[in-house]
Amino acid sequence: MTNRSHALRIDVSVPILKGLPLSALLTTNLGDIPLIGRGKVRDLYAVGDDLLLVATDRISAFDHVLGSGIPGKGKILTQISLFWFELLKEIVPNHLIAAEVSEFPAELQLYAEQLEGRSMLVRRATMFPVECVARGYLAGSGWKEYRASGTVCGIALPEGLQDGSRLPEAIFTPATKSQDGSHDENISFGQMAAVVGREDAEELRRLTLALYNRAAAHTEERGLILADTKFEFGRVGDSILLGDEVLTPDSSRFWDRSAWKPGGAQASFDKQYVRDYLESIRWNKQAPAPALPAEVVERTQSKYLEAFRLLTGRELAV
Repeated sequence: MTNRSHALRIDVSVPILKGLPLSALLTTNLGDIPLIGRGKVRDLYAVGDDLLLVATDRISAFDHVLGSGIPGKGKILTQISLFWFELLKEIVPNHLIAAEVSEFPAELQLYAEQLEGRSMLVRRATMFPVECVARGYLAGSGWKEYRASGTVCGIALPEGLQDGSRLPEAIFTPATKSQDGSHDENISFGQMAAVVGREDAEELRRLTLALYNRAAAHTEERGLILADTKFEFGRVGDSILLGDEVLTPDSSRFWDRSAWKPGGAQASFDKQYVRDYLESIRWNKQAPAPALPAEVVERTQSKYLEAFRLLTGRELAV
């Protein structure tokens, strides 16, 4: 994994919220372990030839890290990714080496309190500079493009679809991978092939759709709809690996299957509750980002925990 994250200055105070099980971990400090960078959610460290990914409790919206975190969010995201890595490993290998702190090098075990449940030791890969997005339903930027042109990333779709409509089949809609924290932009398959080469582009498309279809079948069984998701892939030697986070509420759009009704916004398990709050206070989407009130934090945490329970069939103590 190459370093595409940039240091973030996070100057916040987090109150102890009634009813929440713990305070939010907004930034990590691993002493002499080399810090490569801080993304919107993850802190990235070098551990010999490998990397350590630590999912903090930071939350971002509209391309800004907000002034308060969601307690336990990093653990929930990490455990969801680990569930999917195991379920999908027969389709494509992944970058995971270990997720138990007891299996980490000794120098990391000194920081077990920060790392437990929210960190992964992974192989260092050369990441492809594109987001590999699969869509089975029309939503978000795809819906906006369809309304304007009847296409998504240059792919022509049938007439008469609505916001939230199921597509005839899942489609591959790559996007640029922002290097500076700005919003990613959809591109056509041809544009992607010009960046990574046609052979790799075709293989990434094949893997993305295979992963999406397998995951979508699982979520259907669990009472959810996987509307769309993004994957990141890297190369180690001649092998392509699945990396970063996988099929979490931060990287995917999960809907309640029983409440699904095309024609507008769907009942979701992502950050929409946070986005709706920020829209309600008319934030101008410029720095500094606001903090969230306790009730929004608590509601958001419960949505992440519910997503974990529905996807995995297990409870998680954060």
